[in-house]
Amino acid sequence: QVQLVESGGGLVQPGGSLRLSCAASGRILSLNVMGWYRQAPGKQRELVASITSGGVTNYADSVKGRFTISRDNAKNTMSLQMNSLKPEDTAVYYCKHVNLMGDGRTYWGKGTLVTVSS
Repeated sequence: QVQLVESGGGLVQPGGSLRLSCAASGRILSLNVMGWYRQAPGKQRELVASITSGGVTNYADSVKGRFTISRDNAKNTMSLQMNSLKPEDTAVYYCKHVNLMGDGRTYWGKGTLVTVSS
């Protein structure tokens, strides 16, 4: 079992910055992928960015150049630095973890709300 806890959400003005964090605990295997997803009201959950245990990253086109994903394997934490925020970034942001060994079950955090508004 893997437990994920997000933090860092809040209200920010357009053009502002915010940093989200995810703390993982439990059965964290050496080969895994973690990522940030978001779900805006009335929309489907979508990938924001992902990062493997080896540090390979992937970003949605909508956030490239603005967001940066990182992780600290020793601490089992993951962060998302969000710059130049836009109103369309408003959503609940979820931390996701998938072990690439064993049954490969997907785990989700409960989410943290990011609101970009003036």
